[in-house]
Amino acid sequence: MLSPFYPIGTPGIPWGDAEVAAWRARQQRRRSYADEVLVAVEHLRDRFDIVRYGRLDYGPDTYPLCALRSRDWQDGRPVALVTGGVHGYETSGVHGALQFAERHAADYAGRLDLMIVPCVSPWGYERIHRWNPQALDPNRSFRQGSPAPESAALMALVAPFADRVRVHIDLHETTDTDESEFRPALAARDGRPFTPGSIPDGFYLVDDTESPQPEFQAAVIRAVAEVTHIAPADARGEIIGSPVVAPGVIRYALRSLGLCAGITDARYRTTTEVYPDSPRTTPDRCNEAQAVAVCAALDYALEHGGAPGNTDGS
Repeated sequence: MLSPFYPIGTPGIPWGDAEVAAWRARQQRRRSYADEVLVAVEHLRDRFDIVRYGRLDYGPDTYPLCALRSRDWQDGRPVALVTGGVHGYETSGVHGALQFAERHAADYAGRLDLMIVPCVSPWGYERIHRWNPQALDPNRSFRQGSPAPESAALMALVAPFADRVRVHIDLHETTDTDESEFRPALAARDGRPFTPGSIPDGFYLVDDTESPQPEFQAAVIRAVAEVTHIAPADARGEIIGSPVVAPGVIRYALRSLGLCAGITDARYRTTTEVYPDSPRTTPDRCNEAQAVAVCAALDYALEHGGAPGNTDGS
């Protein structure tokens, strides 16, 4: 069965350059990265070093890429990496990271070096879209020789301290538009049939199939459950097509899929997902859930230690 109608391309035929250009022409700026993200980053200058780790040139637009780094950064101290906005449309990932930086980061001073990257994909943030201008998903592009400049720039930022990262939490959302726009667009782009799915109502986590940390994931779920509801499994015992291995937890092969959470050998890694379209939550609560998840992840990593890539707890 061919995909439902999508306004770009021919069903069953993958997009070429013309289709990508037609898709890109449909994307309109709907909010401001400069006003909503860079201003917030600048307001934190008195507490963090602001690292300009690259620039995206998507003519006529250019976007400076910014991270917040602990003011007392010290080689040899374990690092906590917090990333948001890998998918630019996932708003609470961006603002949850900024909320953590503003309200909670000081609690970890001297115990962890923090690198907080609130908006990996500013073009997508402005257009409330999952992809970059080349119709590439940055969160399937974290691999050597990445075709996505957003992904390549983040990997270059992290590379000098990757072996010190103890915990990495990557902040995401699952929205109704995943089903109404982004999954149909993906099927059209790749010339594949579109198979309708469902959107989980609530917060969940994505653990690493290749190095699972169930106690770590459970600790984050417990903390977030105090703020917002946890997504239940569907009738097949799944969330977005993956088996639920514990309440609110599924697993992906993070590195082989080119996902952001797989860019280091951190012992503790997870991807958060909130559902901002639920009638049971609000945008502010979603931001809070993301910040609480970061705190829970860092608290667990500090309490349980463990070197990057180490699975024996030493």
